[in-house]
Amino acid sequence: MRARPSGRAARLRTATVAAVLTVALVPAGAAVAESDADPRQGLAPGNNPTDGGAAFTSPDRSAGTASLGMDLLAERDKPAYTGVAAAFNYSNINSDLAFQGDYAFSGNYRGFGVYDVSDPAAPVLRTTVECVGGQGDVSVHGDLLFMSVESTSARVDCSTSTAQAVFRGVRIFDISDPLAPRYVAGVQTCRGSHTHTVVTQPGVTDTVWVYNSGTAGIRSAAQLAGCSPTSTTDPATSAYSIDVIEVPLADPAAARVTSSPRLFATETQPIAGLTPSGVQATLPADDPRASAPGNRAGGQRVAATSACHDITAYPAIALAAGACQGDGILLDITDAANPKRVADVSDPNFAYWHSATFNDAGTKVVFTDEWGGGVGARCRPTDPTNWGANAIFDVVRDEAGTPSLVWRSYYKIPNVQSSIETCVAHNGNLVPVPGRDVMVQSWYEGGASIVDFTDSANPKEIGFFDRGPYDPTVFHQGGYWSVYWFNGNVYGNEIFLGFDSWALTPTEDLSAAEIAAARAATVGELNAQLQEPIVHAPSFTLVRATYDQAVRAGALDAEEAADVQRFVDRAEGFAARNKTSARATLNAVAGELTAPGQEALAAELRRLAGSL
Repeated sequence: MRARPSGRAARLRTATVAAVLTVALVPAGAAVAESDADPRQGLAPGNNPTDGGAAFTSPDRSAGTASLGMDLLAERDKPAYTGVAAAFNYSNINSDLAFQGDYAFSGNYRGFGVYDVSDPAAPVLRTTVECVGGQGDVSVHGDLLFMSVESTSARVDCSTSTAQAVFRGVRIFDISDPLAPRYVAGVQTCRGSHTHTVVTQPGVTDTVWVYNSGTAGIRSAAQLAGCSPTSTTDPATSAYSIDVIEVPLADPAAARVTSSPRLFATETQPIAGLTPSGVQATLPADDPRASAPGNRAGGQRVAATSACHDITAYPAIALAAGACQGDGILLDITDAANPKRVADVSDPNFAYWHSATFNDAGTKVVFTDEWGGGVGARCRPTDPTNWGANAIFDVVRDEAGTPSLVWRSYYKIPNVQSSIETCVAHNGNLVPVPGRDVMVQSWYEGGASIVDFTDSANPKEIGFFDRGPYDPTVFHQGGYWSVYWFNGNVYGNEIFLGFDSWALTPTEDLSAAEIAAARAATVGELNAQLQEPIVHAPSFTLVRATYDQAVRAGALDAEEAADVQRFVDRAEGFAARNKTSARATLNAVAGELTAPGQEALAAELRRLAGSL
C-alpha cells in the first residue's frame, strides 16, 4: 500500500458518529453575537419561581439541557449536613473532587462525602464526614485524605464552637477504611488553605509534600506564632509565598510546615534572576493579544499577586505550574521539599490566574482565568472571549534546559449564557485520548466543556454538557465547581445540586475507538493537581484509535483505509491462535505506511506486534 495521488479526494471516516448538534465556535478575542446555531442558547431555566424577587432556597434539576458527546448517566442530590437549614444554604457548597479505587471524594464547605462509583451509572453516597471549615478542597494519597480549611469560623474539633480554638490550614484524615474516615491531624497556616497540592518525588516512598496556597487574610501572631502581615518590605511577611508541608506517611500526625518559600518579588524584595511579580500593562504591537477586541492599556482589572491560587505538580517532568492571582509561574520541583520559581508570565486579559493543567508530554500548560471570582455572569454574548477564558502556553526550553512560557491562544466556551448564569473558566483535567491533548473542564453554570488543544494555537471544542439556569429571573452563584475524567467516565461536583456522572459518546471529532482507548488508561487514584504520565498499553483498540485519527486527518484515502482495517481485523483474528501470523501481518501493514501523517499508526502497529 503506497501513498495515493494527492488528487484523490475520497476519504473514509470510520468513526461511529452520534447525532451531532451544531456548535458555533468563534475566534479568541471576538464577542459572540446571539445565534440559534448553538443549542446551549436559550435553555429553559429550572422550576424555581421567586417570591417578589426573594432568593429561592432549593434549586432543582428541571432546567433544560443540551449536550454533545456527553451522555448524562446519573444525578445525585447533594447530601444534607447538620445545621444546614436548606439545600441552597451558602455554608453547604460542593467544591473539589478526588478519586481512589471505586470511590469519589466530594469536598464541601461542611466536610466531604464519599461516593461509590464502581457503577458510574449508579453512584451511591456511602458516607459523609462533617468537619466545617469552608473551601473543602480535597486530595487523596494512599491511606490519607487532605482537606483545605479557610474559614475563620472553623475550629480544631471540626465544629464552629467558639469554645474551641480556631483552625485554618490543612486537615488530614485516615481513609484506610474509605467508609469510616478518621481525623488524625491538622496543620495550621498563616493564611489558611484555599487550595493545596499533594506532591510526590520520584524514588521517595515514605514522604509526600503538600504545597499549601492561602489567599485569605493573614492571621495575627497572637493567634499563630510566626505570622506576619502583608508587607512589601518585610522579608518575614506571610505573603508572597506558599507553605511546604512535609507529611511522613508512617506518622501523618507529625506533618508540619517545613518552609514557606517566597515565590514573588516586589520592588523592595527582588528575587535574583527573575522578573518581579506584577501586571503587564501593555503588550508589544506584534503580540497577537495586543490587538484583541476589549484589550486596552492595563486590559483587565488584574489581581495583584501575593499568593498562588492553585498549583499543579507534574513530578515526572520536575515542574509545577502555579496560577497565582496576577501571574502564571513555573516551579522547579526536582527537590519537592524546596520548590524554586524558574519562569513567570502575566497577561492583561487575565483578571485572576486560577488553575493550571499540563498536557501529558509536559510541553504545554492550560491556565484558567476566573474573571469575576466565580460569582458573575461572564459568558454573555457581549463578553470578550479572551476574558474569563483559558490561555494556552507552550513550555519552551532554552539550550540550558531552562523553561519559559510562550502564549499560543485563548479558549472559551461560546458566549451564549444568560446574564443570570454564573459562568467563567474553572477546574478540569485531561481526558487520556491517545495521541491528542484533550481536556474536560467545568464552567460553573456554563456546564462542562471538552476541548482539544493538540494544536496549542488552535484549540477546538469537541463536546459539552449544559444545564439551564437555576431560576427564570434571579441570578445566583452555582453550577459545576469541578468536572474531571476518572477511569473511563466524567464526574462533576455541582455546587448546589449535587454529584453527576457522564459517559463520553462518539462524535465526528472523537471516535468510539478513541473513547475506548481512553477508558483503558486507568489509574489507582486521581488528584487533578498531581499529574502523572498517561500510560497506554499496546492493544488493537489503541491501533484502531490511531487509525481513526489518521483517517480524520486525511492521511489515508478510502482504499488505504479499507486495506488497513481489513488487515488489522485479520491480525486480531490470528492473535488468539497464531501470534506469529498476527505479528507478521501487523508488521507488514506498518511497513507500507510511509507517507506523511501515517507515522503514528505505523508505530502503534509495530508496538502491538512487539507485545504479542
